[in-house]
Amino acid sequence: MNAPFKLRPYQQEAVAATLSHFRKSDESAVIVLPTGAGKSLVIAELARLARRRILVLTHVKELVEQNHAKYQSYGLAGGIFSAGLRRKENRHQVTFASVQSVSANLDQFRDEYSLVIIDECHRVSGEETSQYQRIIELLRQQNDSLKVLGLTATPYRLAMGWIYRYHYRGFVRSEEDKPFQHCIYELPLSYMINRGYLTRPELVNAAVAQYDFSALAQGRFGEYAEKDVNQLLSKHQRVTRAIIEQVMELAAERQGVMIFAATVEHAREITGYLPEHQAALVTGATDLKDRDLLIQRFKQRQLKYLVNVSVLTTGFDAPHVDFIAILRPTQSVSLYQQIVGRGLRLDEGKQDCLVIDYAGNHVNLHHPEVGEPKPNPDSEPVQVFCPDCGFANIFWGKIDSDGRVVEHYGRRCQGLLEPADGDEAAGQNGRPQQCDYRFRFKECPHCGGENDIAARNCHQCQKAIIDPDDQLRDALKLKDAMVIRCAGITLGVNDSKLRITYHGEDGEELGESFDFSKPAQRTVFNKLFGRRFANGQAPRTFSKTDEVLESQALLSAPDFVIARKQKHYWQVQERIFDYRGQYRKANEA
Repeated sequence: MNAPFKLRPYQQEAVAATLSHFRKSDESAVIVLPTGAGKSLVIAELARLARRRILVLTHVKELVEQNHAKYQSYGLAGGIFSAGLRRKENRHQVTFASVQSVSANLDQFRDEYSLVIIDECHRVSGEETSQYQRIIELLRQQNDSLKVLGLTATPYRLAMGWIYRYHYRGFVRSEEDKPFQHCIYELPLSYMINRGYLTRPELVNAAVAQYDFSALAQGRFGEYAEKDVNQLLSKHQRVTRAIIEQVMELAAERQGVMIFAATVEHAREITGYLPEHQAALVTGATDLKDRDLLIQRFKQRQLKYLVNVSVLTTGFDAPHVDFIAILRPTQSVSLYQQIVGRGLRLDEGKQDCLVIDYAGNHVNLHHPEVGEPKPNPDSEPVQVFCPDCGFANIFWGKIDSDGRVVEHYGRRCQGLLEPADGDEAAGQNGRPQQCDYRFRFKECPHCGGENDIAARNCHQCQKAIIDPDDQLRDALKLKDAMVIRCAGITLGVNDSKLRITYHGEDGEELGESFDFSKPAQRTVFNKLFGRRFANGQAPRTFSKTDEVLESQALLSAPDFVIARKQKHYWQVQERIFDYRGQYRKANEA
């Protein structure tokens, strides 16, 4: 049967990448396509080409229906298994289902499936007891060669980071296990916009007062407590009213406006300022029938404003939306992209989509996602080259006025090393191995191996590494020990001796010398400081004290220094670099 749709070149490439990957491997894979790129067409084409049974899963009935419709447009019959759509058909070659309905009816899915496709797969967690994982485990019992493919616009979760480990362009996202192994195809948002496949976002700074969420405490993954947000917003009702007045003014020439609120209480306040006959509010508590009716009225342009709280960021398709107002805080690039993506679909007569961020999120829509929680508000994605393999890593960091990286928070190079000709040691399952260069590391006292700063055991000799917290705790108990939180270092030279003074935040000082005329002491200095030179970006081996003095601004200082009392002086015994633990570092709150 001929396809009714002509796939765009990138959609064909995504299909080809999938076929190529699964011919070689049974390991799970992810395709990353921006919102509006037509993931349902890619799914339909893969299902059309399949010769064995396929299960297509997603989390909302709207996407189940949308993916099924695209497949049926080929003239093929597929089943729907979704309580929300009042259909439970599982005897077709291709079944489109909601994950909730399949999970609640596992006994009806004991046939052999060759492929599971998961739409909006960033919702898949690593928990073995999750609905997705339970379904996959059941299907693997019937077919141990089961293929699992995920599609998403945003392949990361705040509480997890990246949802896959290896990227086809030759880098590693994570050393830890993830729900998916490989990203096999990815298309940036800018590609879609520049080639006219998506509407251009018109990013405008708010011309009225903004909310200031910077004082709020963030959770581990950058989220904010609803109680704290409500408390802050209750003090800024005038700000909210002024924002909505501006939104209405700017919406005069716009077709459809989506407003993203911070909390349910906030959303109700916003809706109260909008014209009653033109606005609707949708939250997680909205009755499903009412929600469907309100969304339908919005799509039919009977309503102009749709206010929501965290429920219309995925699986919602209203191409006429041409104004996005963001009134909620987020540290997640992925969530920000999902929000803006609601307004980027093409529609007749639509020239652009106005996007105004009233929450001061400072998220660059086109920046790469780092996949880790932002370490502090003024961090931004920076490019850091690996001194060993040359790979261009993207880490959180800071740059100076000339654009140079002055600090970064990367730990290990993410580059993948292809095996040399004739070298079969390409790592497990024939994969290339991750470059082992570490910008920050914990040295093994037994073998000298460099390990991740959170490692408990050496990855080379497997022996236990002393925990820095234990070192500090033990030293603080001793009467003849001194521990300082190091706020910086200064250098001095006397002939061939380099004197380092460690300055504590409260004015304490400890010092030690390295005699550069003695190779052993030079080696110790270079191992401690030369290896960490410029945040590990440009490790150096110093041979003269003058060379060190000339470059002292780029020497990394330890976070803690531990010394023991001798007869007439303090002798430095430990320097703890790249500390992450329960003790406060210098100048931290």
